[in-house]
Amino acid sequence: MGAKNHCIVMPDTEKEDCINALVGACFGSTGQRCMAISVVVLVGDAQQWIPEIVEKTSKLTVGPGVGNFDITPTNNAAHLKKINNLIADGEKNGKILLDGRNVKVEGYPKGNWIGPTVIDHCDKGMACYEEEIFGPVMNIVRKDTLQEAIDFVNANPWGNGASIFTKNGHTARKF
Repeated sequence: MGAKNHCIVMPDTEKEDCINALVGACFGSTGQRCMAISVVVLVGDAQQWIPEIVEKTSKLTVGPGVGNFDITPTNNAAHLKKINNLIADGEKNGKILLDGRNVKVEGYPKGNWIGPTVIDHCDKGMACYEEEIFGPVMNIVRKDTLQEAIDFVNANPWGNGASIFTKNGHTARKF
């Protein structure tokens, strides 16, 4: 069916709690769930948190579906190829901040491995944003105002769900 779940992040929210939640919501289940947050819309000064988002994401572990790993193999080889192609698209017009392609897991040379990936400066018209990735990839979009963020989210036809991080009741009601 296709899904692009967005999360708007306002700069007034609790930064550490928000970053932890974003990483879990994006990369949990290897991003292979219909309600995974695949698009993070950072508003205003929240854009300054990108290095911390990447740092926390880079600590996620990749391994087999048994054991205590954060990222496990993708469903199949064809899907892995699609994810890699969408990341390559993000590299053309965006900026890869964390590249999970070509991950190797010892003892599993034929696994469908992809590590956590973060693509910054995503926007309309980019395949990595327009298409459902269904994998461990976070698209970061930057907006200056809440209204710009809301308009951006509402313009995407694949909106399965949307959320917001804020401490401001008025902002939450407007969202």
